Amino acid sequence: MIDRRTFGKAASLGTGVAAVSLAGLPASHPARASGHPSASFDRIRQVKAGLLDVGHAEAGPAHGPVVICLHGWPYDIHSFVDVAPLLAARGYRVIVPYLRGHGTTRFRSARTFRNAQQSAVALDIIALMDALGIDRAVLAGFDWGSRTADIIAALWPERVTALVSVSGYLITNVEAQQEPLPPRAEHTWWYQYYFATERGRRALEDERKRPELCRLVWDTVSPTWDFDDATFARTAAAFENPDYAAIVIHNYRWRLGLADGERRYDRYEKQLATRPVITVPTITLDAERDPFTPPGNGSSYRDRFTGPYDHRTLPGTGHNLPQEAPRAFAQAVLDAGRL
Repeated sequence: MIDRRTFGKAASLGTGVAAVSLAGLPASHPARASGHPSASFDRIRQVKAGLLDVGHAEAGPAHGPVVICLHGWPYDIHSFVDVAPLLAARGYRVIVPYLRGHGTTRFRSARTFRNAQQSAVALDIIALMDALGIDRAVLAGFDWGSRTADIIAALWPERVTALVSVSGYLITNVEAQQEPLPPRAEHTWWYQYYFATERGRRALEDERKRPELCRLVWDTVSPTWDFDDATFARTAAAFENPDYAAIVIHNYRWRLGLADGERRYDRYEKQLATRPVITVPTITLDAERDPFTPPGNGSSYRDRFTGPYDHRTLPGTGHNLPQEAPRAFAQAVLDAGRL
């Protein structure tokens, strides 16, 4: 989930910056998704990229401008199953990868440490871009995906055409996270503390308990999303990756300072600990009903974005914003590329 330290200017979908809109697309592309798994990606492709063999879906023309959509936890590529065709219909090449430990993405070596610290996940996406011959792309994500996109935009801005980041600036400073939050805020992060225990690790490894745990998170952080059992089951299949528990547990323990990273990433983490500004054109999105959305219509992170910028708050939307409001998310992608 999103950074525990980063707990509306409400905008319509037409802000005046977009040269392209979704107007005129068929009504089958809803303003808000019903949650029924009627859509699917045609096929999953695999590509060797850095430490991983990355499973990813693609949509749209092979030579169109590239958008890379990045999911979070406990989600998968289907958070973008309704977004991808909207962007493909406007000429974008849309790439939606499974993050490490999810779906068909696999480590290429059994000896590789199952590390989920933030810079390692970001470098996975750089390696994927290199493997696919992509110099620059719009990066759009939520949850772990927002953090990953933010990091790439901050450290490698030459690779980023524009950024769409749900919940704003999510780069983690592990040292700063040692300071307690108010009790009510800490309560929201129950699963992080659960995963810090052996009980939590065993629950996530248990194929019977894991789906129940993840579905509880869906219900809690998306209180207005009317999804059905089949929609959850479609995504929960991605949790059967053999490295899923190890990656999720390490991610949350590392962010709390309870697990070590790898020295190979130290230089990146030192840079990220300074809270580097993001200079690329950016649209930040807040979900009104997400318990992690900070107050103030993006004011808590506004100073981290120094380039062309817009902020939007989506009323009635929960944490899984791309799947709950695919049309709004896709419009933000179109608009960010033209700021």
